[in-house]
Amino acid sequence: MTKPANFLLLHTARTLLPGVGLCVAITAAAYALQSVEVLLFGKAWLEVLVLAILLGICVRSLWSPDAGWQAGICFSVRTLLEISVVLLGVSISAASVVSLGPVLLVGIAAVVAVAILVSFGIGTLLGLPPRMALLVACGNAICGNSAIAAVAPVIRADAKDVAASIAFTAVLGVVVVLGLPVLGLAAGMTGLSFGIFAGMMVYAVPQVLAATVPLGTLAVQMGTVVKLVRVLMLGPVCFVLSLIAPKLPPEQPDGSDVTAGPAATKLAGFAQFVPWFILGFLALMLCRTFGLVPAGWIAPITQVATVLTVISMAALGLGVDARTVIRAGGRVTTAVILSLAGLGVLSLLLLDVVHLQ
Repeated sequence: MTKPANFLLLHTARTLLPGVGLCVAITAAAYALQSVEVLLFGKAWLEVLVLAILLGICVRSLWSPDAGWQAGICFSVRTLLEISVVLLGVSISAASVVSLGPVLLVGIAAVVAVAILVSFGIGTLLGLPPRMALLVACGNAICGNSAIAAVAPVIRADAKDVAASIAFTAVLGVVVVLGLPVLGLAAGMTGLSFGIFAGMMVYAVPQVLAATVPLGTLAVQMGTVVKLVRVLMLGPVCFVLSLIAPKLPPEQPDGSDVTAGPAATKLAGFAQFVPWFILGFLALMLCRTFGLVPAGWIAPITQVATVLTVISMAALGLGVDARTVIRAGGRVTTAVILSLAGLGVLSLLLLDVVHLQ
């Protein structure tokens, strides 16, 4: 490694250290609180993943980290989160995906498609601009911020619309992660049915862990697989929207859109819309399927994935300012909540179709 390369590596480490260190500290506090729960009550009523989110939100409410912290926080909430998803691939075999059966696989794709149409219709009825309605619809139906970021340049969305959509998705995503386990336990759902339901409702792949852990290993595995199938819908959806985008009415004559960057100019090719960590997840899943991962490695790798996910959840909480709900505006708030409710109804219908209701 050359000296410039060493210098660059050291500079990057110093830039990331404050934010990552903060997230690790919150993670340590979350694990400590979980241990206190077990000591006092004999079990953890709030899992460490949820505690990390709540602690992150508390810190963010009392203090807003400045630019010196942001690089590490962003690295934790994105890169570490993506690595955790890749590592999680060793816990699932291809047989589990096949076990979903053609009815459920087709049903997941159908729910995503219908949810986008329903959500877009809700946004349009509430008076949202077409591009804003599409951002809300795709973020809600597929994978939250990642879907919004991928769709925005395809439809030439306005930067302010993108910021508002992502801000609200961050807040609502946390609400969903915290609320779903309570709903699942209250409804007496099995690990299998709740895993499917959570996989359809939660925005981000790693957040499925936080939502499904309270209902057991089967819920975690099924939720992850269902969410994986849902995320893979991003490629076809972006391709279809690239065909529709030229027909959308212009919203910003001054050109203040978010078309800059590679996503705006490289619409061809499905691989562009499949995140690298999904490919890594699939690769490790195949390695597990063909016996290339030693059995003794599976538990430690899964534990590392869990710790990285907790750190990412702490970072996620640090990025949530509850006041963004107020600033998002009544129409956007209503559109996202109604869209999520619609997705919930469609997901329950899917469970009924596959006879898991």
